[in-house]
Amino acid sequence: MTVEADIAVIGGGIAGVGVAAELAPHRSVVLLEREKELAYHTTGRSAAAFLEAYGSPEIRALTRGGRALMEAYGAARGAPLLTRRGELLVAGPEGPAGLEATVAEVPTLRSLTAAEAVRLCGALRESYVAGAAYDPEAADIDVLGLHQHYLGSARRHGATVLTGADVRTGEWREGRWRLTTGAGEVRAEIVVNAAGAWADRIAEALGQPPVGLTPMRRTAAVIDTPDPAAADWPLVVDAAETFYFRPESGGLMISPADETPSEPVDARAEELDVALAIERVNEATTLGVRSVRTTWAGLRTFAPDRNPVAGYSAPGFCWLAGQGGYGIQTAAGLSRLAAALVLGEPVPDFLLAEGLDPARLSPARFPTPR
Repeated sequence: MTVEADIAVIGGGIAGVGVAAELAPHRSVVLLEREKELAYHTTGRSAAAFLEAYGSPEIRALTRGGRALMEAYGAARGAPLLTRRGELLVAGPEGPAGLEATVAEVPTLRSLTAAEAVRLCGALRESYVAGAAYDPEAADIDVLGLHQHYLGSARRHGATVLTGADVRTGEWREGRWRLTTGAGEVRAEIVVNAAGAWADRIAEALGQPPVGLTPMRRTAAVIDTPDPAAADWPLVVDAAETFYFRPESGGLMISPADETPSEPVDARAEELDVALAIERVNEATTLGVRSVRTTWAGLRTFAPDRNPVAGYSAPGFCWLAGQGGYGIQTAAGLSRLAAALVLGEPVPDFLLAEGLDPARLSPARFPTPR
């Protein structure tokens, strides 16, 4: 079987379906996913938080810029994609210096006393809290709902979705790609590399230089808690990023905020990382965690400067990768930006208004290997 399209998008996670949905009204699109189901890896294992205080200036600009889009998508489907949760940043005994800098940079954050922090989350040890800040605008994201919104939009506009379509080789000839995949040959004028942890490998398979992406394992577990107030707690994040926890499935999701370099794999939680999460959460709280209900892990893939990579590195070859731990919260803004870059259109005004410099995301910022 040979599939012809103007644009082949590689990767069926939130990045791939997002840009496919944005492109499909304008050009013919085929979406290629190596697994038998979409969003199997990182997208399906996200912490699902929308945090305007999280990440680099570029990440924050993409997040802020995309908020109105996510709210509009939720309104159109009759079910919100964003639900207010609030984020409580807590500085431990090492002191609040870094937290003070974050508060100065993020307008939605306000400083709290330790007692105020404990009133928001009764499990915190007041003696642990050397500083705190609260962002009432932080929200939970309906990740499945967002993914399904994009997938449905792409299909309604004629996009073809192929699963089991791992891209093995590719050749650029006479202004067109010929891709060999597990689902047959695909021909397209443009390839969008949205393959997540596998994006550098896809580039090499297509004869393109990698940009130096590093997949990092992130561990999570769900614990039971008898506190009936826990369902209303905010997302609690250590300001030094050594742990976080939030309500999840009638209990609490906890994480040691680990970043362990990994090969692109189907990630699994390691016992030592789960134990580290328990230790750190117990140090900061009175929860007394001894066991977990379930565990999982996902890969967060970073470029060397920890900003996403979006744009052309060669004729017909466009990147959309390296979202790190920000892929869901930036999805609306980044999908709209990536589609504009693919189509050669101006950067959307709403992102420029947030101070986004697209050059900070371009693959041209990295030296080309000799």
